[in-house]
Amino acid sequence: MLDKTINLSIPVKESILFSLKESTEEFSRELVYLSALMLYKRRKLSLGKAAELAGYNKIDFIFKLKTEGEAVFDYDDDEIDEIVNASKQLP
Repeated sequence: MLDKTINLSIPVKESILFSLKESTEEFSRELVYLSALMLYKRRKLSLGKAAELAGYNKIDFIFKLKTEGEAVFDYDDDEIDEIVNASKQLP
């Protein structure tokens, strides 16, 4: 199982951090969160994996998405029907 942590290096000019009025740590945390959010919205990561990438547990990630006005469960009609039908088959 691949669970080794890797570190990425992304060049960012100090003027960007100055404009944002953020520390390196704040910027890095926000960048990881926004990347996780985008990957989730594009359906490249599941909710759980996006939460893991962002450094949250699943429930806290859902609450963060909710407070920022992001759709947590963005399913089309076919997906909703599939979920409902599957739930009807549960014991």
